[in-house]
Amino acid sequence: MNPAAATGRRDHRRSLGFGTMATTKFTPSFDNAAAYLEVAALRTAIRAHDWPAVRELYDPLDWDTRQLLVFDVADQEGVERFLREVIERDPDDLVATTMYAVRQVVMGWNVRTAARAKNVSRQQFETFFRYLRQAEETLIWVCAKDPGNVVAWTERVVTARGLELGPSEARRRYDRLADRVPHFLPAQAQLLQQLCPKWSGDFATMHAFAQRCMQDAPAGAQNGMLVVEGHVEHWLDLESGKDAEYLGTEQVRTEIRAAGERSVLHPDFRRTPGWVRTMSMFALGYSLISDWTRAKRCFTELGPYADKRGWDYLNGGAEEAFARNRAWAMERG
Repeated sequence: MNPAAATGRRDHRRSLGFGTMATTKFTPSFDNAAAYLEVAALRTAIRAHDWPAVRELYDPLDWDTRQLLVFDVADQEGVERFLREVIERDPDDLVATTMYAVRQVVMGWNVRTAARAKNVSRQQFETFFRYLRQAEETLIWVCAKDPGNVVAWTERVVTARGLELGPSEARRRYDRLADRVPHFLPAQAQLLQQLCPKWSGDFATMHAFAQRCMQDAPAGAQNGMLVVEGHVEHWLDLESGKDAEYLGTEQVRTEIRAAGERSVLHPDFRRTPGWVRTMSMFALGYSLISDWTRAKRCFTELGPYADKRGWDYLNGGAEEAFARNRAWAMERG
């Protein structure tokens, strides 16, 4: 997972409070290359340092798939060296330049980590800001050359947050993108983070944004995931005791269920790029509210696939928590 897209890892694990239960032997696959053929193909081309093959794969794709691929490339250790070589040969290659900028953001976030600011050292912050400033300069150039580059604008929402440019600037960047590609979920997920209290927002604004994104998008779209992600963020921000009380409120339960009915459980839902993360987040959301029937539907649809987002906040880590709750859903759903 792209660290720049992380929600901000808390310094403790959370228990769902359902008692103990042995984890099954089921092992989820968190590898996007297993779920998406395009990711596997691009990895092969990147590892072979075959840039023409990269462009042949990348150029015909829609923005959702391109975003998925760029995030995957940016997570590859050492890929920045190959991307620099491509840029040196052709400084006007906007695909390589965009990928390199996103890689810089990932490297910066790896140094900072996703811990709360109080637990990040001054040296970590200095290195983090240096990477993000370099990426920001590159992305400004890319967007000037190609104002419709949705991947670059999405990453500029990330850099606005990391560089602490404020919610108004982050929203301005998102609006520029949304004017060209409405309902673009990766950008909406980034702005949702900006609206969290841990950055510069408040929960009322965050939840309202998530609801609006879901309602504005077509029925069956993945955007309903933002409603679940917002509630997960809110839950994680609460103290022990209050967190369980929050999940037990009828409003939270109703909103998560309604989001699923408009998204992954809607007849028009399709397995478009990003569907694994969306379905995995709904599996988490339904597990959190003990709606095991709907959770089972999500786990079943996922098959062997999963996404770590959210699950790595639970006791035992992502793999164990996912398998444990999947087993519980299969038994109780």
